[in-house]
Formats: sequence, structure tokens, C-alpha cells
Amino acid sequence: MSDFWVFGYGSLMWNPGFEFIKAEPALLRGAHRALCVYSWVHRGTQSSPGLVFGLDRGGACRGMAYLVAGKHRDKTVSYLRAREQVTMVYLEKWRKISLQSGGTAAALTYMVDRNHPQYAGALPLQTQLDIVLNAIGQSGRNPEYVLNTAEHFKEIGIKDSGVFWLAERLAHPR
Repeated sequence: MSDFWVFGYGSLMWNPGFEFIKAEPALLRGAHRALCVYSWVHRGTQSSPGLVFGLDRGGACRGMAYLVAGKHRDKTVSYLRAREQVTMVYLEKWRKISLQSGGTAAALTYMVDRNHPQYAGALPLQTQLDIVLNAIGQSGRNPEYVLNTAEHFKEIGIKDSGVFWLAERLAHPR
């Protein structure tokens, strides 16, 4: 089996959880990152959902690309499906990415399914904050997820005013 790429745009950027050969910044065109998924498992529950990032159609998204050895394909894909597809809110797709080092590659991505009941769409920032503030799920508190992602954005130079607005208010709640 040949080596392959995985594109991370949320927690996969700071907590991939799988073995990889190398990681590098990459750009995915045709989709943007948004807190557009109600989390019923990892960062919330069905009765008290949190919000997590999804890749929604339109725009572009900077993230991290991970090159995975072909011999780890089955193990890595199984891990990602168990992590990302708990409620089937994402569609597993192969999308073209532009690597920072130059060139393009096909990468395994998880796009939000707009027809899924967990699709939140474009919520106002204050609504996002209200949802995230007190949500907690199997993987921990929802504010921690947003704060960790915002911190990683700063480390690799991603500018996202909405996420930074949320992070400031989550770091210093009133």
C-alpha cells in the first residue's frame, strides 16, 4: 500500500492520535472551517450539545497535513473512523490539498454532512459562546477544545477572528 495524506483542521491539528511520517501546513480549497457541528459525544451530549469544527463547503481552510505510511493505512483509517464517525456527521472524502512545501496531494478529509441533524450551520458568535461555555462530553470540556485549537492557530499562523473572539471570552469568562 502506498503512503497517504490526512488533512486536519480542528483537534487533529493538535491531537492527531495516529502515527505519521511527517506533518506540514496545507491548504484545502473549496471548504472552510466552522464551528458548525453540534457535538453529542466528544464535547457535549445530545441533551446538552457542544460545538466542534466541521469542514463546510465554500472558501478555503488552512490546516495540517499528515503523511501516513501505507503500512499503517488500515489502522489509521479505522482509528479516524472511530474518532470522527461516531454519529456519522461527517462524510469521508478524498480532497486535493496544496502542501506548504510545494505541490498538491489527495488527502483523506472529513466534511460535514449538511443533512445530518447535528449540522448547526452558521451560528452567531454569541450563540456559539453560549453553547460552548458549559458543554462537556466524553473527550472533555468544550471550552478546552476551542482554546486548544485557537492556541494551535497562533502557533502556525492561522488568523481566525471568530475563533480568537471566542477564545478570549472562554479564557476570561465573566
